Amino acid sequence: MNGSKASAPGDTPSAGTPVAGGAWEELVTAALLGTERRTPPGCPPGGQAPVVLLDAAAVETVRRRAGLRPARAATRPAPAVADPRPPLPPAAARRLAMLLADRPGTPGGSGRRGTAPDLMELLPQWLAAANTHGFAAPPQALPALLDAARGRTDLRPAALAFAGPRALWLARLNTDWRFALRSAPGGGTALPGADETERIQQLWQDGLFAERVSLLAAIRAREPAAARELLETTWPTERAEDRLMFLDSLRTGLSAEDEPFLERALADRSHNVRATAAELLSALPDSALAARMAVRAGACVAVDHTDSADHANHTDSATGKGGGTTGRPALVVEAPHECDAGMERDGVVAKAPAGRGERSWWLGQLVEAAPLGSWSARLGGRTPEEILALPVADDWRGELHAAWCRAAVRQRNADWSRALLGAPSTPEAGGPGAVSLAERAKLLATLDSAERAEWVAGFIATHGLSEAFQLLGVCAVPWAPPLGRAVVDALNIARDAGSYPWSFSGVMGLAERCLDSSEAGRLDGLLAIPDEGEDASPGAGSYWAEAFQRLVGTLRLRAAMAEELGN
Repeated sequence: MNGSKASAPGDTPSAGTPVAGGAWEELVTAALLGTERRTPPGCPPGGQAPVVLLDAAAVETVRRRAGLRPARAATRPAPAVADPRPPLPPAAARRLAMLLADRPGTPGGSGRRGTAPDLMELLPQWLAAANTHGFAAPPQALPALLDAARGRTDLRPAALAFAGPRALWLARLNTDWRFALRSAPGGGTALPGADETERIQQLWQDGLFAERVSLLAAIRAREPAAARELLETTWPTERAEDRLMFLDSLRTGLSAEDEPFLERALADRSHNVRATAAELLSALPDSALAARMAVRAGACVAVDHTDSADHANHTDSATGKGGGTTGRPALVVEAPHECDAGMERDGVVAKAPAGRGERSWWLGQLVEAAPLGSWSARLGGRTPEEILALPVADDWRGELHAAWCRAAVRQRNADWSRALLGAPSTPEAGGPGAVSLAERAKLLATLDSAERAEWVAGFIATHGLSEAFQLLGVCAVPWAPPLGRAVVDALNIARDAGSYPWSFSGVMGLAERCLDSSEAGRLDGLLAIPDEGEDASPGAGSYWAEAFQRLVGTLRLRAAMAEELGN
């Protein structure tokens, strides 16, 4: 190869002169250190050294590239499987692109709210509606959709369901999207169908743990008995932590047919497995474990009609008066004095947490696991409301009612939940056993959606919105009309009272997502800036007007989204 001279003839070597082995490393070293400290190979120090270095590097680069041998081409990825679902309507596809473009950190994203709807917060609702209609995601939207799901774990189930099999195909090619494979059943591997017996057995015996969990869950959803029988085939040889995960899958479709297997699991060598089996059995009111717990709990609680002085300090939860009147019935509690081996086998934890007395700890577990239907016969045929209205001796009321709360949630017993919640207008917003908003929210979740919404609406009408946030979170979306009206009326009252506006931002955000879009027309009268009273927070009027404008805009946008999707 003939290269040009790097300097005057006789002063420096030709740039095209072949360089000895290892020259590339020497050239790199000279470039890093500088030619004043390290000259290029075969070049004396001087002002021409940098030129010689660059010429030599260019020649060596060409030489190195010319000497490369062609590599074997990589295997072309198999094409993605077809998505048989119908495509999105064009207007809905444009809306999806707009929603995805607004996510934080994306060029062109708003970054500010003002009166404009928060499009990223509307994306979950849009995805839920699109999945309900069974539409397929546009291929060009998949990268942005996967990026959005990567940043928000709450978005992943709906986003991956909408993205379909093509998203899994893309996830195998981009490590940033590998979460899609972890989130998909079986790590993105297609699970065998119900009639593929051999594939089911092979995957159960030889599959990865995630694949086996997904397989068991899929079979349990369609054939509960078949899933349990599959689990029994390998149960003795499974690791303790795997047994626990597999056992948890039996919550789906739990029935009396599972009782024999769960009874055997009570003797498992793992404490966590035993505890989970006991919890599942206690959710079956007719199980043998529930009957054993009913006997134990019933021996601890009884009705006493005596009028001894011991009852003088009892307080009736309904009247607030003492419970020591002559012949008035009261509940007396005798907590267990020990936690025997039978109790431990049935899931009672012997060691109490720090700060808890052992006897009250054992009592709570017994009452929580006892079937709620057994208390009426045990306590004189009384209804749940009548039982909860009885005074309880010796300060056991809180412990007893809290255990009944947990039992109502575990057993999904609406009658007891109703009684424990009490009327939404009761003083201090609490029923006889609901001592916290978190417990009320759990009890409400056992009621049907219409009753739940009606109770929360009554709660808001009496107590306002300051404590209602957790309760609103368990209500079905969109909110039923009575609940929506109660929320809007309470916000309007807070606005007129000049309340500190930012304290209601959480409820306002919920309203944007959950209020029925048909309510937009009722809010037009709240869009103007109200007159601010002397006691109003500075700038509150402008904030309220902006918040209601954003709410109305969001509701109308949601209505347009529903229309575009064909609702």
